[in-house]
Amino acid sequence: MVERTGAAPLIAINAVVMDTETTGLDPATARVIEFGAVRLVGGEIANAPLRRLVRPDIRIPAESTRIHGFDDAAVADAPAFPAVWPELSSFVGDTVLIGHSIGFDLAVLERECLRAKLPWRSRPSLCTRLLSQVVNPALADFSLERVAGWLKVEVVERHSALGDALISAKVFQKLVPLLRDRGIRTLGEAIRATASLRQLIDEQMRAGWTDVTGARADPLADTGARIDTYPYRNRVRAIMRSPPKFVPPQTTLGEAIGQIAAAKISSLYVHSGGGVPRPADTGIVTERDMLRMLARHGADALAQSVDGAMTKPLAAIDADAFAYVAIGRMNRLGVRHLGVIDDSGIVIGALSARDLLRLRAQGGLLLGDDIGRADTAAELAHAWARVQPVTAGLLAEGLSGREIAAIVSRQLGAMTRRAAVLAERQMQADGHGAPPQPYAVVVLGSAGRGESLLATDQDNALIFAEGAPGGAEDRWFALLSEHIARLLHEAAVPYCKGGIMAKNADWRGSSATWRARIGHWIDRSDPRDLLNVDIFFDLRCVHGDILMADALWRGAFDAAAGRADFAKLLVEAAGATQPALGWFGRFKTEQGRIELKKSGLFGIVSAARALAIHHHVVERATPARLDGIKALRRNAESQLDRLSDAHGVLIDLILAQQLDDIEHGLAPTNAVVVDRLSARDRARLKSALDSTAHLNDWVRDLLFGG
Repeated sequence: MVERTGAAPLIAINAVVMDTETTGLDPATARVIEFGAVRLVGGEIANAPLRRLVRPDIRIPAESTRIHGFDDAAVADAPAFPAVWPELSSFVGDTVLIGHSIGFDLAVLERECLRAKLPWRSRPSLCTRLLSQVVNPALADFSLERVAGWLKVEVVERHSALGDALISAKVFQKLVPLLRDRGIRTLGEAIRATASLRQLIDEQMRAGWTDVTGARADPLADTGARIDTYPYRNRVRAIMRSPPKFVPPQTTLGEAIGQIAAAKISSLYVHSGGGVPRPADTGIVTERDMLRMLARHGADALAQSVDGAMTKPLAAIDADAFAYVAIGRMNRLGVRHLGVIDDSGIVIGALSARDLLRLRAQGGLLLGDDIGRADTAAELAHAWARVQPVTAGLLAEGLSGREIAAIVSRQLGAMTRRAAVLAERQMQADGHGAPPQPYAVVVLGSAGRGESLLATDQDNALIFAEGAPGGAEDRWFALLSEHIARLLHEAAVPYCKGGIMAKNADWRGSSATWRARIGHWIDRSDPRDLLNVDIFFDLRCVHGDILMADALWRGAFDAAAGRADFAKLLVEAAGATQPALGWFGRFKTEQGRIELKKSGLFGIVSAARALAIHHHVVERATPARLDGIKALRRNAESQLDRLSDAHGVLIDLILAQQLDDIEHGLAPTNAVVVDRLSARDRARLKSALDSTAHLNDWVRDLLFGG
């Protein structure tokens, strides 16, 4: 659950949109006459709204009656506020509140509770009037009628509480994509954006309204119990049983029971033995399947073959997936066993619920397989929003920034994979048919390296088997890529400002087209022509033909091996590291912050990549690249160790700052507030930045020196 965290996505928000009709416009004296509310569930307006009349026990002024139509007789038989409030409070619950000029409604409700000596608690709130002003400050006025007209929302039953709540809900839905275009995607960012309208809010507060920007979202509202970090530290490969036990389909139940007992396992995989085992042609028979067969047929079952009891195809998971994904997938599919596959899709291991029980993680498991079940951009956004509170919890439990970055990267890869699945589904629904060629969707850059943090955008590419640029196949995949990019952008992962997305022709093509590009890159002589090319060497396949993508990636390393000139051009294209230390080791800041990606992290990543390409160290992650280079260049061991340590420090500090920024409604960046660092972290940062002071010169020496 992420509903009340700052990371809650507006597109998929769970909230109550409410409005009141009152006896007057002064919150200090106004009494509630009518309350109306509708729910937003996953960003959609739900059925079963709530409307209640309230007897105010004071005379309703005629001027108020002229507005909303309620006079004393209309509410004479209605219950008083204390009798209605328990139902209203139960409907609202602890969720986010939305309304047009909701600061007035909240002030009136709070005073009603105060009079009746009823408990009142503030909740994160959004005002559609303020949000409209953020989006379109030039609008003539921000009344509900004016805003609804601008957004083409039909105005029905105006000045009834339920009618106005429903109009406000539709206005909010229309505002969400407009806010997204301004980089405002989450509850925390929306609250902060409205808080910037300080002059208007101060005027409202002087009139007695509630400051809706004052009740902040709880950054850890949904983490609940302490997080068990084991599923987030360990991958399936370390837990699975390998090799798995296979039997042919004709194996009898009696023989299968004997094998399970002898091996002390809980399932067998069923495969004909022809070719390598893949999930599609592999079945599974478990202890429970065998018991059901015995219960149905008695002793006669022992002579029957296991193919009558097996489940096929085999539910599977990647060996390099984290354990939390395996737990989530078992829960989603309602199974207790998963096959484990390698990068080529071959079944190499077995994983059971018993293997995972020792993790003791169910209570603290906040990330699972939700992305795999998402069917819309809103559902993708909701699944992605869980990453931020989990990241905060894992950091508090002592995981390093690198460990957390690996988890974030896997989630980003899962988002891209699911977007591809949904995009392919949309292509077929639109009449474009199935993919014309085998293809692979790959992530690049930090997502490929396993080093993504919370300030991320799209870096992806697409490879298909055969077809010329601009040909029929390319056009099909261009349209598919448009759908992928749109889904990701709407959900949580913005378009890449540099255009590194498969929807752009430079990042899409057949295997032959990509090989030609790679050859062209390596033979280039101008670093300006190689901007962004280097991240191709971070490629990781997240959907489709893994073998085709992996062959292309390894082929690029093979083609560039030993080409010091190419590696040097990559370093030059990346540019020099931005100095962040001045005289006497003092930090050079802008508005109190240092942009640590430009000042160190990007340089370390680029250097490690260039050296790995030159030395044919076929790795993705920066630490693995540095370790591989160190094994080949012992004379540089000390400097490489310093760079690896600096890489870890910079990721730690950036991640902590991003979490703090999200908590305060700021979009996460790579810029760290130096004055908020502890003395220890300031010393760590200074040492890390010092390690990159002459990085480019050192890399050139290593490329061309002995």
